Amino acid sequence: MKIALLSRNRRLYSTRRLVEAAEARGHKVQVIDVLRCYMNIQPGNPEIWYRGKRLERFDAVIPRIGASVTFYGTAVVRQFEMQDVYTLNESVAIARARDKLRALQLLARKGVGLPRTAFAHAPDDTEGVMQLVGGAPMVIKLIEGTQGEGVVLAETANAASSVIEAFRGLDAYFLVQEFVREAQGCDIRCLVVGDEVVASMQRTACSGEFRSNLHRGGSASPVEITPAERRTALRAAKIMGLNVAGVDLLRSASGPMVMEVNSSPGLEGIETASGIDIAERIIEFIEGHAQPRGSRGKARG
Repeated sequence: MKIALLSRNRRLYSTRRLVEAAEARGHKVQVIDVLRCYMNIQPGNPEIWYRGKRLERFDAVIPRIGASVTFYGTAVVRQFEMQDVYTLNESVAIARARDKLRALQLLARKGVGLPRTAFAHAPDDTEGVMQLVGGAPMVIKLIEGTQGEGVVLAETANAASSVIEAFRGLDAYFLVQEFVREAQGCDIRCLVVGDEVVASMQRTACSGEFRSNLHRGGSASPVEITPAERRTALRAAKIMGLNVAGVDLLRSASGPMVMEVNSSPGLEGIETASGIDIAERIIEFIEGHAQPRGSRGKARG
């Protein structure tokens, strides 16, 4: 197959591993920077141009869309979809998962376990929001933050009010969530491919830090997940509509809670911790679902 891998940096671990896995199985891969794509949007003949040349049709697309380029990146993915190219994660699913508030609302609607979460606009509602999540300590996070950025643990109500005031001063939207103390600074990343959790790892925050993100100095180790955790991870990915997802869970006294569903999960930490070739599993999934060129109909307008 001919595969387009949408990534802004071909040197990133995840990008390199996916290219290696695809080429090892006899596929041809082109790494494409989505911000260098431009599109001819017309009925019956949608085109994508890249660095001055029109891209030929691909059999499949692997989107690795960073949070900072979500709007443009999903537009490029939609253009591939207009050409009837199989996309590993569809544009609407990427956008759905990237919007933290929308994602939590969809998960809550389906009864998936979540930390108590509140969202408000008016400054007069600050005290009410804090009461909804059970009071301090509480976690306050920017809706558009990634990799632990814009996430603050407020130990007291006064500290929470100060953080909320600062975020409002930046005209930024944010969520307030209960602090799940029994998680003890750990979370679990489940890597979902299709209908299977192919790997999992426990991430532990470094000393003096409550965020367990590896980019924040957290450590990773293999972990055996429970049947409930497996079911929760698979349900969360399915609700988002993602074929490949990184689902972050907290172990709470009331069962697994979903913190976030990532549509472009990094592979380095979890491949290293688990020893599993996740990149190969992703390519195998594409092989089972992408249609070869010549078997698809004409592109939709």
